[in-house]
Amino acid sequence: MSVPTHLQIAIDGPAASGKTTVAHLLAQRLKILYLDTGAMYRTLAHLALQSGTDADNEDALVRLWEHAHVAIALDDAAPLGFRIAADGRELDEATLHSKQVTAIVSTIAAHPRVREAMVESQRRIAQDGPVVMAGRDIGTVVLPFAPVKIFLTASVNARVERRAAQLQAAGIDVSLHQLAREIEERDRLDRERAVSPLVAAPDAHVIDSSAVDAAAVVAEIETIARGARR
Repeated sequence: MSVPTHLQIAIDGPAASGKTTVAHLLAQRLKILYLDTGAMYRTLAHLALQSGTDADNEDALVRLWEHAHVAIALDDAAPLGFRIAADGRELDEATLHSKQVTAIVSTIAAHPRVREAMVESQRRIAQDGPVVMAGRDIGTVVLPFAPVKIFLTASVNARVERRAAQLQAAGIDVSLHQLAREIEERDRLDRERAVSPLVAAPDAHVIDSSAVDAAAVVAEIETIARGARR
């Protein structure tokens, strides 16, 4: 993989750290493309549920992704900042963040060949031009030569509040206690998986967003990005 000739901003962090919101707003400010890679794994999880594919069956999951005709259209007007469809049907936020999808997405994302397929798709998108990409292994695996790498974190309490607000806005009822357990378990699985565990890249700027809003985080990253462009 060669060093990119255009701006790439990799934003990684644990579940509900605010990286999706921040990445979307940042891309709008900089007028460049945006992709939340977590939506791709959630799409595969949804497809697995719909087709009855076992989340532990790596071979079947890879085949499912290869034949699902998943299309991603970057669209600032969409709630997610892009539109994602599988087999011609657009998937909304409520579907991608359903309890059923959340329960198996970490298991699916831990499969090495699934991650290889996803990384290939993500790199193809990044080749087309400047991009802000959010996920859990963007700076370490997907775009290791990105000139701007951010590791966005926040306390568990702050992340629970943010995810609850996000789900409630999508019409999904949640228990804060259950949500906290899910986030803590997701953190454990992300840290301990054998392939591409969640870690900050050595050259990443670590930002704790527990006590600041998305606008402040965006402003800080924008300053970093403008410095990288010089």
